[in-house]
Amino acid sequence: MKIVVIDDDKLVAISLKTILEADASIEVAAIGYDGKEAVSLYETVRPDVLLMDIRMEQMSGLEAAEQILQKHPDAKILFLTTFSDDEYIVKALHIGAKGYILKQDFEGIAPALKAVFGGQSVFGGEIVGKLPVLMQTREAFDYEQYDIHEKEQSIIELVAEGLSNREIADKLFLSEGTVRNYISTILEKLGLRDRTQLAVFYYKNC
Repeated sequence: MKIVVIDDDKLVAISLKTILEADASIEVAAIGYDGKEAVSLYETVRPDVLLMDIRMEQMSGLEAAEQILQKHPDAKILFLTTFSDDEYIVKALHIGAKGYILKQDFEGIAPALKAVFGGQSVFGGEIVGKLPVLMQTREAFDYEQYDIHEKEQSIIELVAEGLSNREIADKLFLSEGTVRNYISTILEKLGLRDRTQLAVFYYKNC
């Protein structure tokens, strides 16, 4: 798994490289120190996962992620930060980041990278607890106008809970392929890009 690490604190960036490369399955292919470098390094290195701080000079991690995802919608970006500010969490989710974890949870960084690489979305425990409140809205979403039926609503809810296709299939007594097809159809109906955006949608409209 090829990783690019971006952090404006050079000591932190180098330390992250050392910590991560203690795992034989992780290669830190490059290190950068601001958002502009993140955009440039993503183009040249094309990492499997981009691990990036949020608050940086020149260009923030959020701005860099937005630029990268506009050009590469499938980019896997995991934010690692000391800040659990609500505004950052919501913005990170809306632009399509695959995860947002706190630097204090250094033991969880490598597992989080592997989970994101495997297609999961990862959020630290403190952040998961905030999601329903942060993303709620007063008006209920009218699923019918998008032809979203009851079974699809159930799948949306389970995706938002972080279940894999296999876990959803077991829970709803469906095949994994059927669940995959359902999710593709739901994403198309709602004009969403991926499971992360679907989870954001749920928390905004449930």
